[in-house]
Amino acid sequence: MQTVTIAGNQVPAIGLGTWHMGDDPSLQTQEINAIHAGLAAGAEVIDTAEMYGSGRAETLVGKAIKDIPRDQLYLISKVLPTNASKQHMERSLDASLKRLGVDEVDLYLYHWRGTTPLAETIDELQRLTTVGKTKAWGISNFDVSDLEELWQLPNGPKAAANEDLFNLGSRGVEYSLLDWQAKHELPFIAYSPVGAPDQLNAHLDRNPNVLKVAQRHNASAYQILLAWVVSHQQVLAIPQSSNPDHAKENVLAGDIQLTADDLKLLDEAYPAPTEKLPLDVL
Repeated sequence: MQTVTIAGNQVPAIGLGTWHMGDDPSLQTQEINAIHAGLAAGAEVIDTAEMYGSGRAETLVGKAIKDIPRDQLYLISKVLPTNASKQHMERSLDASLKRLGVDEVDLYLYHWRGTTPLAETIDELQRLTTVGKTKAWGISNFDVSDLEELWQLPNGPKAAANEDLFNLGSRGVEYSLLDWQAKHELPFIAYSPVGAPDQLNAHLDRNPNVLKVAQRHNASAYQILLAWVVSHQQVLAIPQSSNPDHAKENVLAGDIQLTADDLKLLDEAYPAPTEKLPLDVL
C-alpha cells in the first residue's frame, strides 16, 4: 500500500473522510461499522472537522475509536475561520478533543481563510502545537498565492500539510500547486477524491475509460479513481463512505498500481490542465 509522510509520520495514502457523517442517528451503527471496516482494511487517517454536522461527525468518530489504541490512528480535525483567532481557537480545539475523546489530534487544519489576520491564526496554531494539543498544524483550501503568503510568516514553513479538492475531474491543482508543494516538501491531502454530487464532473465512475481501466484491474470505478489520486507523490486521499464494504474497498485501492496505458486512458477522458485555474472548493 502506498504511503504519505506527514510531519514525520508515515501513513497509508488512503484514509477515511467523515463529511456528512453523524447527521442521521439511524445510521450511527452503520457509519461506525464503516469506520471500523476502513481501519481494519489498513487505514490509519481519519479526517474530520468541527464544521461537519456542527460537531456531530467528531462525536461519531469519538464513538468509533474509543476502543482503538491511539497509536493506531492519525486524527485530523479543522478549525472554522470564525474560530481561527487567538481568542477562540483553543476553545474550539478543546471542544473537538472532547468530542473525539482524545488528548490531542495529530494534525489541526485551518479549514479555509477568513477575516482573522493570517499571522494571528498561524501563530495560534503553532502555540497549540507547542502546548501539545495537536502534534502538527496545516491549512486547507489554500492555493499557491496563499501558500506563498504563508511562507513569508515566521511560523509559516512549519505547516505540515495542505488539504484541497482534487480528483480526476478536478485537476487544476496539477498545473502549479502540486509542484509548489513538492518543492517545499508540503504534503497534499485530497478531499472529494472520487468527485462530488454537486461538482461539474460528478459521475466520474460512469466514464467509459474509467470503467475500462477498472475492468483491467478487476476493481471498482471508485477504486480506480482513488488509485489515480494517490499515484501522485505525497498525496493522501480521504474518501468518505458510510457503507462498510465500500469503506474497505476504498482503502484497498491503495494497492492498485496503474500502468502507463491506464494513465493515458484516464488523461484522454479528463485532460490535465494547460493553464492556471481557480482553486476548486466545495
